[in-house]
Amino acid sequence: MQTIFNTIKEIAFKIDHAIQTEDLGYCDSSNSSGEDQLKLDVKSDYIIEEAFKDVTLVKSLVSEEKEGVLHLHDEGKYTICYDPLDGSSLADVNLSVGSIFGIYEGELIGENLVASAYVVYGPRIELMTAVKGEKPKHYRALDGFFNLVCKEVALNEKGKLNAPGGTQQNWCDYHKSFVDDLFDEGYRLRYSGGMVPDLHQILLKGGGIFSYPGTSDVPHGKLRQLFEVIPFAFIYEQAGGQAINNKGMRLMELIPSHPHDTSPCFFGSNYEINKMKDAYGVKA
Repeated sequence: MQTIFNTIKEIAFKIDHAIQTEDLGYCDSSNSSGEDQLKLDVKSDYIIEEAFKDVTLVKSLVSEEKEGVLHLHDEGKYTICYDPLDGSSLADVNLSVGSIFGIYEGELIGENLVASAYVVYGPRIELMTAVKGEKPKHYRALDGFFNLVCKEVALNEKGKLNAPGGTQQNWCDYHKSFVDDLFDEGYRLRYSGGMVPDLHQILLKGGGIFSYPGTSDVPHGKLRQLFEVIPFAFIYEQAGGQAINNKGMRLMELIPSHPHDTSPCFFGSNYEINKMKDAYGVKA
């Protein structure tokens, strides 16, 4: 696994360089979800694909920017599902963006995720990695190398941050009440429009909740299970928190029927997730 994490570190520096130097405009193409592709999306996808072509541990790649599975090595053990540049539309206003990696062994379902990682590209490059049975590890780049900042990232039982996604006019009444109740308790709004920096902030600040519910315009949620939802669910559970859907099901139990399936999702410390279950009428 360390070989894969080392490759992700190399990828991080290359994508960060692309963010700083490449064209931030749109391509004349769209991804598999029908979204217009930024040139940075395409460049980041290319960087990742090229990096893993030489890693024989990797059997295949599945990218948010492509349809289907790219086979690499017959002898490979792992399939890596990745979002090459989550929140890429924020780059042109100089906000933080990120890359997400889910490392699966066997069928592409939640229970077969064995490790995950994400990179934040902001004022500094930061990396979070997680493997089964261990707390996530936090790294920060300095002088061309990643240095370990914290070897055991853990969430508190209760946090202070509230990051509610989706357009508010499309929320259901009980979700709006849930969000408002947290603000009434003194929670602070932290929502940039980027999944990676917002979830990263909640992890490093000790807790809170990130929610992206099903809404009237996207009832099955917007975030992709294999590339975004399951990898972050793994990290949050390893950090001692919870990650569930609107029915109270663990996101790690998801069984995607298509590589680009989406899901409503809630990531947070135990207090906030239990409060969400009450608001949604989820039985314990």
